[in-house]
Amino acid sequence: MFSVDNITVSFGSTDLFRDISFLVNEKERVGLVGKNGAGKSTILKIIAGIQHPTLGVVSKTSDCTIGYLPQQMATSDDTTLKEECGKAFSELLQLEEEIRECTESIEKSTDYQSKEYQNLLHRLHEATERYHFLDGGSREAQVEKILLGLGFKRDEFDKPTSAFSGGWRMRIEIAKILLRKPSVLLLDEPTNHLDIESIQWLEDYLISYKGAVMLISHDRAFLDNVTNRTIELSCGKAYDYKVNYSHFEELRKERRAQQMAAYENQQRMVEKTEEFIERFRYKPTKSNQVQSRIKALEKIERIEIDDEDVDAMTIRFPSAPRSGQIVVEAKDAAQYFGNHKVFEDVNIIVERGEKIALVGRNGEGKTTFIRQIMKELEPTKGETKVGYNVNIGYYAQNQEDLMEGDYTVFDTLDIVAVGDIRTRLRDILGAFLFRGNDIDKKVKVLSGGERARLAIAKLMLEPYNLLVLDEPTNHMDMRSRMVLKQALQKYDGTVIVISHDRDFLSGLVGTVYEFRDGHTRQFLGGISDFLEKRRIENLRDIEKKETKEVKAQQSEKTAPTEEVKPQLSYNEKKELDRKKTRLQSAIRKLEGDIEKLESEISELEAKLLNPEDYSIKLVEDYTKLKESLDSKMEEWTSKQEEFENYG
Repeated sequence: MFSVDNITVSFGSTDLFRDISFLVNEKERVGLVGKNGAGKSTILKIIAGIQHPTLGVVSKTSDCTIGYLPQQMATSDDTTLKEECGKAFSELLQLEEEIRECTESIEKSTDYQSKEYQNLLHRLHEATERYHFLDGGSREAQVEKILLGLGFKRDEFDKPTSAFSGGWRMRIEIAKILLRKPSVLLLDEPTNHLDIESIQWLEDYLISYKGAVMLISHDRAFLDNVTNRTIELSCGKAYDYKVNYSHFEELRKERRAQQMAAYENQQRMVEKTEEFIERFRYKPTKSNQVQSRIKALEKIERIEIDDEDVDAMTIRFPSAPRSGQIVVEAKDAAQYFGNHKVFEDVNIIVERGEKIALVGRNGEGKTTFIRQIMKELEPTKGETKVGYNVNIGYYAQNQEDLMEGDYTVFDTLDIVAVGDIRTRLRDILGAFLFRGNDIDKKVKVLSGGERARLAIAKLMLEPYNLLVLDEPTNHMDMRSRMVLKQALQKYDGTVIVISHDRDFLSGLVGTVYEFRDGHTRQFLGGISDFLEKRRIENLRDIEKKETKEVKAQQSEKTAPTEEVKPQLSYNEKKELDRKKTRLQSAIRKLEGDIEKLESEISELEAKLLNPEDYSIKLVEDYTKLKESLDSKMEEWTSKQEEFENYG
């Protein structure tokens, strides 16, 4: 589809990255990863043709079309939602016009042997083929499917786009790009403005997408589920792995360990060779051997250890002062804005030390409930109250709007810090990667990730016993998310968090409250338990719509959701059998490859034990074979687990 050839981007005398090359083929799913500021978004802009590199080129095939979603973009305000999405079909509209013109010209033509007539037939054939390839006859159905999948409701299709908030406008842009069906999708943080259900829908859509996909995301679960290849940008270089993100992390550790082992082996060999040269340099009887060793050293390709970016923020929340047993309690709480009901009859009790998640589609009232806790809103009905001796540390979703842009990083903390903590502000900022001149930067020039880190740093300034966090991981890179999660796991206070990041919530929260259709439901257990129960419920809802018999059965059931086991249809069973057969074949092939590699490694190990056979080339071959074996074992384990999961 396209290739990136020796791309370099420099700012003055500083290289953002240098000599980066890779090729993306049809139907590949590539995750572009690296810490904030590594140049991921820049790479996508260069591929999309929006930005030009300092050196190097991007080559594309003639039929390559690009769909690019940046982190932020403007949406027209003079159309309805449906009309705006209709703009995605500009190519289809042109094809319809061409088909109409060709058809009319053919009907009027009388010279069937002329070159013009043959050209008309050819144009009509090509336009009709392309039209059918793009499913031109099902535009309405495509719009409905994608808008519903992204969380829009049917009664919103005719609403003006100006009535939607920024997050929903980004969903409109995602919808338009998906409806265009380009051969390559370039997506920069597509999940930032999506809720968990919409993220899962987008995952399924991208997995079955006909074209290639390259995406940037800090959502580990999303990357693992969608991608099968990972390109890491680190210290100005690109490292390419043919695996998803979780396997990439393991392989990166192994690669560095193997690199270090090979480097140390080479260094020992070089030291022994140099020692031999120095010892016998002036002995005539050894001159030939000395010269041979000198030439061998000159020819050695020196192993280098890749630079590793180990910068990570350091978080340890202050110990939480003791609060009452009931930290937050909502009794029949409701919130209306005019005639619009956000939610009603909400009953939630949060006890000391609990860590809970609030989840649900955007606009269902999660942030509104948080604002009730913070006393920014009074419930329309009922009450939401905070318990005895509760001191709240609050991270708002619109954090960047709440910080004064003209303040420096240091001033942002200094104006709210009191007491002895003021003497430690530089240490706190250093722990959050604000070092040297960084502390004098104005807030308005900080990136989204830097502002997120600064907002979390403010929570270090006093010992809170309730942390209320509204989408704290938006704009954070993967490493920062993991550090924050680990700090919250060790925190001895109470946590209420809104997040759509499944990996962040997994292992952190023990209770989930879902806001849905104006009400709340409690799910005991972690986020994985909640998602599994919701999946089963969604399947049950689909079955209820399919047949009256199932609908009657479901209305009579009183058993808990988790006991419902939806039956697979004939086609689903057939597809499952096909998948299991393919997996068995793949597993058998991998076992053969593994057996062959183990045999080759055994032969090399025998040679390495013989001093006469030992050479650097032998070590390098051995290292490559070990890497291949590890990769095959990883793949075998993954396939085996996948096969076992099918039962």
